[in-house]
Amino acid sequence: MGRVRSPHPYGHRKFITMSDGATSTFDLFEPLAEHCVGDDITMVICPGIANHSEKQYIRTFVDYAQKNGYRCAVLNHLGALPNIELTSPRMFTYGCTWEFGAMVNYIKKTYPLTQLVVVGFSLGGNIVCKYLGETQANQEKVLCCVSVCQGYSALRAQETFMQWDQCRRFYNFLMADNMKKIILSHRQALFGDHVKKPQSLEDTDLSRLYTATSLMQIDDNVMRKFHGYNSLKEYYEEESCMRYLHRIYVPLMLVNAADDPLVHESLLTIPKSLSEKRENVMFVLPLHGGHLGFFEGSVLFPEPLTWMDKLVVEYANAICQWERNKSQCSDTEQVEADLE
Repeated sequence: MGRVRSPHPYGHRKFITMSDGATSTFDLFEPLAEHCVGDDITMVICPGIANHSEKQYIRTFVDYAQKNGYRCAVLNHLGALPNIELTSPRMFTYGCTWEFGAMVNYIKKTYPLTQLVVVGFSLGGNIVCKYLGETQANQEKVLCCVSVCQGYSALRAQETFMQWDQCRRFYNFLMADNMKKIILSHRQALFGDHVKKPQSLEDTDLSRLYTATSLMQIDDNVMRKFHGYNSLKEYYEEESCMRYLHRIYVPLMLVNAADDPLVHESLLTIPKSLSEKRENVMFVLPLHGGHLGFFEGSVLFPEPLTWMDKLVVEYANAICQWERNKSQCSDTEQVEADLE
């Protein structure tokens, strides 16, 4: 009910042709006010699994960020938009950073003076953290990163996704059913006779897709084969951000909820341990919030603007202020040194 009254921010859709022929899209939203530090700041946003800029929680967050002076670029996961056809035999996967990287590079080239705030929700949190950790160059111009409600390790999460506590197995089934519908809507682009498919992707995989009842079955039969992984274990190990987190040096805030039905409590030892070892990492764990919920207000009719939206923007504002004060202090010290 909290999503019923979500705002409808106005943006422009951008198209990028990838090296393999895929057409990546993202939506660009200009700021609606001056930023609190007066600088040009762009939030580069990666949504959750099979999501895009038109989802209610993304619209709400973008609207709030715009009103706080941020330009927003929101990735539309490859294959997620129903009105955008696939132009190569590939769609988004758990940890592929190609499309997100292309969007970031477009922003850096188009707005050479802008600084970046990186934001990822759920699966998007895995992608943005993996992207930043893949190479030091990806952290250039990045002020900070925020990840909300991700699970950090798909390999460790797969066992918990088959458990029934907090209805996790049921959620797994629903998400798998949604993924099947998306994949099958692109059946011709992915499995057609004219398509040059990955060697490991066979026609029998389409048959297995129809009977899949979990995300793991879909990942094993279809998704891992887009990138040539030999096994589900290899796919999950290579595509999870857990092995990249220690390479992130910009301020990093990892947000989860203790009652998240999708992220088992055993997975939360990963961000907790990292925050204890690294000064640049903050781990935020409220007791309530669910999965990308964090609603405030009345029980039946909560406010569209959530605690999550406000937390991310306030953290970004604080980092921007800190960077501004740090640069001013450096300038003052340099002047004093020159006078001496």
